[in-house]
Amino acid sequence: MADMLRESPYPMVSIADATAMIMAHAQPLGSEEIDALTALGRVLATDIVAPEDIPDVPKAAMDGYALRAGDGLAPRRVVGELTAGGATTVALGPGEATRIMTGAPMPCGADAMIPVEMTEERDGMLFIQRELQPGDYVHTVGQDVARGQIALTAGTTLGAAEIGILATLGITRILAYRRPRVAVLATGDEVVEPSETRPGGAVRDSNRYALMAAVREAGGEPISLGIARDDAAVQRQAILRGLEQADVLITSGGVSMGTRDLIKPLLAELGTVHFGRIAFKPGKPTTFATVGGKLVFGLPGFPVSSLVSFEVFVRPALRALQGDATPFRPRVAVTLAEPIRPSPDRPEYQRIIVTYREGRLVAVSTGSQSSSRILSLRGANGLLLVPAGETVYPAGSTLPALLTGPLLSEG
Repeated sequence: MADMLRESPYPMVSIADATAMIMAHAQPLGSEEIDALTALGRVLATDIVAPEDIPDVPKAAMDGYALRAGDGLAPRRVVGELTAGGATTVALGPGEATRIMTGAPMPCGADAMIPVEMTEERDGMLFIQRELQPGDYVHTVGQDVARGQIALTAGTTLGAAEIGILATLGITRILAYRRPRVAVLATGDEVVEPSETRPGGAVRDSNRYALMAAVREAGGEPISLGIARDDAAVQRQAILRGLEQADVLITSGGVSMGTRDLIKPLLAELGTVHFGRIAFKPGKPTTFATVGGKLVFGLPGFPVSSLVSFEVFVRPALRALQGDATPFRPRVAVTLAEPIRPSPDRPEYQRIIVTYREGRLVAVSTGSQSSSRILSLRGANGLLLVPAGETVYPAGSTLPALLTGPLLSEG
């Protein structure tokens, strides 16, 4: 039987240094052409330049009447009606006006329009309540988007509004960065599938399924590698299989200092381990390596450590791989609703629920922060960044936090 290590061979690195090492290797993957109108969540690989003016002709901004501003307050004879999408067959002369609906092209001869609520029409004559200037209530050519303008920049993650912009411009095919394929491997003799009968002392594999869900949320395409028992040959084969199929490999468990913790030695054999310990809680043994240019993350086996380490270190890398120009979660200042006790030796990312109350962001702890207590993640939409120390932070103190989910509101 192998001896247990008394001291890790890997130096402890800071959170900042670990992040910098990871991001230095997380370069965007290649691009691919995809359907623009179903590209929700994808990241643009090129700028989108408007091929035309929007609107392409002057159009009415409201329902009302198109007219000549130079006619002043004099009554006008109403000579027709224009609707959006209809043909512009009316040409206005002096002293004339036409009814016009929102979005309809302005008729020849008209240089302004007036909203219907500022007018009165009697016996075919239009009476207006105020004088107009040329261009009043008219959407001019290129007012919304000008031809040649950069409408969307590379690195933009496409949401509903961005897809609407693409549709408006008639752009139906785009170049987007490829989504990273991420293989996820659980390790451990004690780990069983959630659907299996659990022997005494065994644990169900929550990490792999939670991590695959986190990969999807981050925009990646997860690949399940199943469970590898604590055997070097078995785990080595699983690692190689994952690297063959994916751009990124994530392992769960097997990164501590026990006799069956085999991931770090295997990664050192197959590639380069950039760090094997972080001054970070929960997740000190989190490991980052590269094998053949591919990124490998060895995450701890405790459920909370695994997911928090993913959120802090893996998620930004996955976002960067798909070209996201802003791969990190928003960092905000929050007010503590209750006292928070720090870890004496390491900065800690505590799970919190952030709400908006009376003009402030307020953080409430999810309870016990034990690495094994997966319920500490339930409902959490933030990670509180608590510096190492001995002094308790009292209620009302302000600390930074990462927003990991939608902001909640009270009242």
